[in-house]
Amino acid sequence: MTHKGTRKLETERLTLRQFTTDDAEAMFANWANDPEVTRFLTWQPHKDACLTRQLLQNWTASYSDPEYYQWAIVPKKLGEPIGSISVVALVNERNIVSIGYCIGRRWWHQGITSEAFAAVIKYMFEEIGVNRLEARHNVNNPNSGRVMKKCGLSYEGTLRQAASDNSGQTIDLCVWSILRSEYDKLKDEQ
Repeated sequence: MTHKGTRKLETERLTLRQFTTDDAEAMFANWANDPEVTRFLTWQPHKDACLTRQLLQNWTASYSDPEYYQWAIVPKKLGEPIGSISVVALVNERNIVSIGYCIGRRWWHQGITSEAFAAVIKYMFEEIGVNRLEARHNVNNPNSGRVMKKCGLSYEGTLRQAASDNSGQTIDLCVWSILRSEYDKLKDEQ
């Protein structure tokens, strides 16, 4: 892979960009404080914007690393972040990345997550040179799987009792992926 870090990506409705610490209030208000958003994630809702700001300080300090990928999902009409999408794991020896995302509840079921994910998939295959891109979701969150399917990933199976949710309860994870050859074929068909 040729790592280039978190570069600005544009879609029809969205700008995917690096976070800044100035995004703390919007992040807190739009998704980080919402227990419905974090229900299927590994972290608890933030109790105040100070915690959000500390997290953003860590993220922004990591942007100098070309292997760090963390985007704010910003609707062009709104101008502030409503979610995030990132590489949550990478295996350089095999050219594999794993993507994670979350978005504020007010923007669910509008195709925004799929639009952001499709842009990241394109960037990862066409700019970074991944061979396998994967994503996982809590088995109790099938809507996340629908996003993955819509973006061309194939369901591979369920990892039983493979993780914990934000309450510490053991959960099953559904695994989805798309290979370089599959991405190229989908691109040629468009």
